Amino acid sequence: MKAYVSSAGFTSIGDHWDDSLLDLAVEAARKALKSNPGLKPQQIFVGNMFSSVGASQEHLGALLASALGLEGTPAMKVEAACASGASAFNVAYSLVKGGSLDSALVVGVEKMRDLEPEQVSQALAMAESAEYTQFVGATFAALNGLLARLYMERMNVTRDELSALPVLDHSNAVTAEHAQFRKAISPEVVARSTMIADPLRLFDCAPVGDGAAAVVVAGEKESSRSKKGLVEVLGGKVATTEFSVYERKDMLRFKATEDAFKGAMSAAGVPMSKLDFAELHDAFSVVGALSLEAMGLSKKGAGAKDTKEGRFNLNSDLSVNTFGGLKARGHPVGATGIYQIAEAYLQLTGGAGKNQVEGAEFGATQNIGGVDTTSAVHVFGRSG
Repeated sequence: MKAYVSSAGFTSIGDHWDDSLLDLAVEAARKALKSNPGLKPQQIFVGNMFSSVGASQEHLGALLASALGLEGTPAMKVEAACASGASAFNVAYSLVKGGSLDSALVVGVEKMRDLEPEQVSQALAMAESAEYTQFVGATFAALNGLLARLYMERMNVTRDELSALPVLDHSNAVTAEHAQFRKAISPEVVARSTMIADPLRLFDCAPVGDGAAAVVVAGEKESSRSKKGLVEVLGGKVATTEFSVYERKDMLRFKATEDAFKGAMSAAGVPMSKLDFAELHDAFSVVGALSLEAMGLSKKGAGAKDTKEGRFNLNSDLSVNTFGGLKARGHPVGATGIYQIAEAYLQLTGGAGKNQVEGAEFGATQNIGGVDTTSAVHVFGRSG
């Protein structure tokens, strides 16, 4: 059986003060369904991390089904911290690929801006151990600050090299209409920005924002309904590793991403040299660099250096974060993985506008929960 992304829809990312969590999810879902006239998805999956904290709401699957007039449709929430979106997609893809479903609607949504900054930090910290990491007050910024310091010292990475991926993200986001921050920046801007967790500064860190994205996953029977083209899901894998980064023998090795990427690429049967673009989970600049290395797109210790040298620009052989990545497109955590997949859909159907990777045939997305505790990787190919 084959599985396709047959449509995508999303909201802009930013401060949606007048929209509820449900409003955002419905908007994205309706946009995705509009391109599949007459389709009634057989199941609905919602990727979300902390709706109970951010919106005092759970039971998101049934809530969304009812709002869409799809009462009776099986629906559920999937949670895997910041990897919730891609993990929800993986469930849908696996069921369609295996023949259990012929269509599914997958929506990723998060409402973050209604919370105060300290509440956001507390909510994000739930992806780490409550008994140990949360107990001592270690935020995700703090954990990634320690990781960045280790990376810079062990791999001899300079401040400008660490800044390279945020600079690239902002450059690509200038022409991305749904991006949260559409302004180019320089390495000097990153280096002068407010210190968050030494050596990470404000512009090393993905912002807080609201947003929702949706895709329809269809089998061969239902895929013919799509008005805007098809993208085949060639492979996908979700992997985990030791829960907390400090438990690992090598904290600079993103083992979950290694395993997920190898598994997804093997299932896809696509050599790495054929990838035209990759959408990375760069919640922090150091996470983006280590992700490049875990996926084998850079050698160990070279992820930041390669980015600084221009290896991953929009017009390079391999383009990275073509719409701005988490840093500039934005990171509404439970929705991020679906935004990445929607962007891959745009690239492979020629709908990326000024962000189009010329001649794109194959792309990969990588969505992380925790500090590479969970990693979900999917590989896509242009259909027809």
